[in-house]
Amino acid sequence: MPRRLKALSCAALALGFIIPPAIAEEKSAWRLFVSDHAAPVVRAIDAETGKVLANFATKGPATLHRSESGRTVFAVQGKSDMISVISSGLSMGDHGDHGDLKIEAPSLLEAAFPGTKPSHFVDHHGDIALFFDGEGVTRTIAEKDVLAGSKATREVKTAAPHHGVAVAFGNHVLVTEPNSEKPDELPVGIRVIDSDGAPVGDVHSCPDLHGEASSGNILAIACAEGLLLVKAGGDAPSIELLPYGEGLPEGKSTTLVGGRGLQYFLGNYGPSAVVVIDPTAKDAFRLIELPARRVHFAVDPVRPKFAYVFTEDGKLHRIDVLAGQIVGTLALTEPYSMDGHWSDPRPRIAVAGDSIIVSDPLKGVLHVVDAGSFAETGSIPVEGKPFNVVAIGGSGETH
Repeated sequence: MPRRLKALSCAALALGFIIPPAIAEEKSAWRLFVSDHAAPVVRAIDAETGKVLANFATKGPATLHRSESGRTVFAVQGKSDMISVISSGLSMGDHGDHGDLKIEAPSLLEAAFPGTKPSHFVDHHGDIALFFDGEGVTRTIAEKDVLAGSKATREVKTAAPHHGVAVAFGNHVLVTEPNSEKPDELPVGIRVIDSDGAPVGDVHSCPDLHGEASSGNILAIACAEGLLLVKAGGDAPSIELLPYGEGLPEGKSTTLVGGRGLQYFLGNYGPSAVVVIDPTAKDAFRLIELPARRVHFAVDPVRPKFAYVFTEDGKLHRIDVLAGQIVGTLALTEPYSMDGHWSDPRPRIAVAGDSIIVSDPLKGVLHVVDAGSFAETGSIPVEGKPFNVVAIGGSGETH
């Protein structure tokens, strides 16, 4: 401290004056991270102004996944054998009665994870699991280590390359068991691996395994016969099957998202329906028929009772998960037929605070829908074919 300032400070204290602390200001910030359907680029966009904050080059087109904390975005480039990591530049500090919001420029981190045909990304309480289909290998690492620049992962190998998934679950890793007779088909179960790399117990049967999500203290994994529910146990995770209800038509879920604020799961069920799953209820499954084939769906982390589904007729639907029904419909884009290849460019949904963002890759825009009125309030033009979109942000005190 300069001598004059130090002297003034001492004088002020001697006279009983109080030097005020740094003034805290309440502020909100939301950022959108958008990948292009064909170009190897990820754009960071200010959700309020629509300004492009940064463009990040990748090896190939990417599927984007945000971490639970929102501090990182993982860009999975399945056809280019690479996973890149972007720092969102936003972080929240918990101070009990309030949170501090730290705002920095988004940046591409040094940590990157090469491997053959990466597919699934799972963040479970800050522990990241990356699965590489072409190797049948999962690599796990803590997000805090990624932010510190580490590339050192724990590797767990399966019996054969396959389209699998893994979850870092405390001291254990849950990893898919490939179909030994037909490795090209979906996995047949889940194996639990301990911290020494040894299997714990037998394989937990889960034919046609595809899709997982967490909500509260429950991890759900979708199978042909129902959901495997995973909870923390004593020496190992507790795993049990929740079979599909008898009232459901023939079908299964292959994609799950977990509720925030309310403990539930939302899954697809056939091409034109979704199912709300409350694992604690007697009738755990509630089917919601859609007016057209489903394109994408997402839950609302700010308004826990709502979720959103986009259908091929270009409409966005608001679902009340407590009532188990559609409570609002908004015409938003031109039709996006589900005929054609599964990976064709089609809209994706993200929730950014009080806004619902829907990408429109063929028009090159992001539609902005007010979550309160459920009306479109604007759009953000984006170069190319904006496809995958994740939203990161929040409110807090800045100093």
